[in-house]
Amino acid sequence: MTRKVKFSLTLSILTVITIVTVTILNTGTTLSNRTKDMTTVITNEVEAYETDYVYVENIPSTADKIVLEEGINGLDYTYDGLTYVHLSDKKNEVVQVGTGANGEYTGRLTGYGPDCPGCSIAGNVACLTKEGTRHSLITDGLYYEDDTYGSVRILAADNSAFPCGTIVKVDNGVLKEFYGIVLDSGATMRAAWSEGVVWMDLAFSSQKEALTGGATSLNTKFSVQRWGF
Repeated sequence: MTRKVKFSLTLSILTVITIVTVTILNTGTTLSNRTKDMTTVITNEVEAYETDYVYVENIPSTADKIVLEEGINGLDYTYDGLTYVHLSDKKNEVVQVGTGANGEYTGRLTGYGPDCPGCSIAGNVACLTKEGTRHSLITDGLYYEDDTYGSVRILAADNSAFPCGTIVKVDNGVLKEFYGIVLDSGATMRAAWSEGVVWMDLAFSSQKEALTGGATSLNTKFSVQRWGF
């Protein structure tokens, strides 16, 4: 996943020229004297930014790359081939790249609600959050605000294979592709993993909604974007 941020650069140059008109062209600026024709081209010289990489062990090598800092080109003005004005320095782009284990799986996705058999009456999930709190599906909702990935859906999985805080990109061919975070667990997911099957459960507001919410799929693509918090 690469995120890009638009930026703009505003240039203001104040020049005093007696009886001179200024025409802006795509390739530069033409200055013309009214009494004696004289043309001088001022052009932009762009210094392209480079890319620096930050390697992270708990990010799979197969995960989407994340731009941590946007790159900005440097800019000079040149006058007849000579440096005229230095406008801005370049700023290198910083990209996060994973070096962790492969995180691509195909498996089963289902849904569950806080009123499921055996679930906590308060709707509490099995994992502690990064902040050390216990998230409730009833009072806190179906989403968790992650520092890097923003608002993500809550998933249950086998925590021995997918540690608490694992971020997963999910595509089951029915729901729109989404990002989830493993904050819960369940006996069915643990039993499936012991048999070599990946099974994750997507949290809904109720068991009834879980059955009709479009989560169920036996051929879901799971792409781990981060292993644990």
